[in-house]
This record gives sequence, structure tokens and C-alpha cells, in this order.
Amino acid sequence: MRLFHITTVDAWAAARRTGVYVAPSLATAGFIHLSGEKQWLATANRFYRGQRDLVLLVIAPARLTAEVRWEDGVPPAADGAQFPHLYGALAVAAVDAALPLPVAVDGAIGVPVGLTA
Repeated sequence: MRLFHITTVDAWAAARRTGVYVAPSLATAGFIHLSGEKQWLATANRFYRGQRDLVLLVIAPARLTAEVRWEDGVPPAADGAQFPHLYGALAVAAVDAALPLPVAVDGAIGVPVGLTA
């Protein structure tokens, strides 16, 4: 199983320099929003549609140094699906890949080369 997080190219570059990634939500909500295998693409199109310069972080849960809890989304999903939340910083060492997210002319975010949704 893999987990996923969407961030900007610049935020990921900064994380690589320091060894840890800290999303703004860690300060405001107490956790970093993650997605499961079948959730990340819908999340990308719901919250980031049309935004360029994004990367999809592919995370190995076994290498995380903070707790992951599967909880209701923020806001809760209409279908009741739960999402993984990381209660601490994301260690760069837990990230297997940072894949550029393609954006179509209509703003739809697609699947990066080499990954299946």
C-alpha cells in the first residue's frame, strides 16, 4: 500500500533541502492531508484543478516517522470515505517519488507518467 500527498514544486524543493516536509495544515488542523491509492486523483481535481507546478508525493507508509490515522475528510466525503491523516512532519526519506502532475487544457489533473490511478 502507498499513500499520496499533493504539494507544489517549490514546497517539495524546500523539503528536500531540510529533510522534512511540513504542510500548512499541520499547523492549522494538526495533521497533513494524505490520500489512498484510489483517492488522490479525485482529491487533486476537487482541490487543485487548473493549478500548475504540482507534484504528487508517493509515500511508503512503513518509513513514516509520525502516526497515520484514517479519519473523515475535511470536509467529510459525501460517500463517508475516510482519508489518511499524518500527525507530524513528513520525512523526505519516506517519499519514494515526486511525480509532476499533468494539467489538461480544461484544467483537469491527470495521472503522471508511470503511475496508474
